[in-house]
Amino acid sequence: MFLSILSAATAGLGGLVAILVLRAITVKSKQPKPSSLAPDTSPFDGNGKIVSNLQEAIRYETISRMPGDINYSEILKFHAFLQKAFPRVHSSPLVKREVIVSYSLLYTVEGTDPSLKSYILAAHMDVVPVEGQDWDVPPFEGRIQDGCIYGRGTIDDKHSLMGIMEALESRLERGEKPVRPLYLCFGHDEEVGGVDGAFNIGKTLLGRGVEAEFLLDEGYTILQDVIKHVSRPVGLIGVSEKGRLNVKLSVDSANTGHSSMPPAETNIGILANAVSKLESTPFPSMFGSGVEYDNFVYLTSEVEYPIKLVFANLWLFQKLVESIMRKKESTRALLHTSTAITVFKGGVKANVLPPSASAIVNHRIHPSQTIQQVLERDRRLINDDRIKMEILQGREATITSPYDEQCFAYQSIGQSIKQVFPDAIVAPGILLANTDTIHYTSVTDKLYRFCPTFNLPEDIPRFHGVNERIRISNYEQVVKFYYILMHHADRQQL
Repeated sequence: MFLSILSAATAGLGGLVAILVLRAITVKSKQPKPSSLAPDTSPFDGNGKIVSNLQEAIRYETISRMPGDINYSEILKFHAFLQKAFPRVHSSPLVKREVIVSYSLLYTVEGTDPSLKSYILAAHMDVVPVEGQDWDVPPFEGRIQDGCIYGRGTIDDKHSLMGIMEALESRLERGEKPVRPLYLCFGHDEEVGGVDGAFNIGKTLLGRGVEAEFLLDEGYTILQDVIKHVSRPVGLIGVSEKGRLNVKLSVDSANTGHSSMPPAETNIGILANAVSKLESTPFPSMFGSGVEYDNFVYLTSEVEYPIKLVFANLWLFQKLVESIMRKKESTRALLHTSTAITVFKGGVKANVLPPSASAIVNHRIHPSQTIQQVLERDRRLINDDRIKMEILQGREATITSPYDEQCFAYQSIGQSIKQVFPDAIVAPGILLANTDTIHYTSVTDKLYRFCPTFNLPEDIPRFHGVNERIRISNYEQVVKFYYILMHHADRQQL
């Protein structure tokens, strides 16, 4: 009897292994189909002019600290620089330049086939502050060192803006007339929400009846050795981004007075108990309901064994993958709506009972959930009527843009990535941060977030951090990417 059971179990295990291997062997590639277009990008190799232009762009201290607190004079100087650096763009009869709400820029590029839907390339002029950071080089000098250009904005996001302009300037110099109409949208306050710049650019386009084929803005990059067990570089295209919710919790119900006669609970204690509940009870995993699942599906055909067996059989290994993702903050945040207690205030003196206490909770909302659902869960978890909840700021997660094999926009972006970074694996992803794309949802439902920046693990902390830089060879790739993408976008169809 025992031998019969053992034999059956062995046969069952062998059958399971056979199924796992078969699924791994037969998995279909979801990589972009090779493009027949091969525009000449050789003029960008070793081009000192595009390098010096980016250096100059970095020297303008276009800092955004908060809405209304922006170096507006530097923004205007940057405008003048762009006119000087790109004479063909600013003199071409095909291009119309407009200043929106005094500081943002909108370029309308006429296409030879106005029957085609336009597309939008977006970037921003402003950068984050550098106060309190100990840089090894001056952050606004644009210094070249170790084959890199250093400075605030080299990877967020002046390199994209300059790359777009260099690509368009080159097309006009070569006498290439764009086929599909194009809008260049350059906001001046993205780092503080884009509530003035991109918002009004989007409003302007909507008022003109623009229905764009797609929009590409900043976002994910080419990641090397960042995704564990994947040796090849990965080009993630953000097809959605998390929502954002800031909630203020406050309490003033406990007695105040001298600390020598404390009540059973103080206002600080009541509030601390509430935020402890929120921190210790994370939102449930949404893995399998969003793009984060398909991210593995798109990687499957390109990764090596044994990881291919796991990715090809998520029906069996989903919990294992989730447990691995939970070990790192960067991947854990992809699984669910996140919760962070970012501000806590209370008390006035060591021997005085606190008259009130308050905290700010920052949620980043998974695209499968809404602001209302997050608020209702917070209330259920806290379960204390003494805690007042006030929404300070809220933004729903964006819609998920299409990324299938027939999607013109996703495939065009993916093909452009593959031509500049041939070894890269292209896959969709959810962007954890927020971008200006939210302000263009009224003119297109195909919103993508990708920068052709090549990042190693040590490069990630440079975003908004110390010693921001881009390799010169990579910046040449940035320009090539936008130049190739413009050619791909000019097609009527895939």
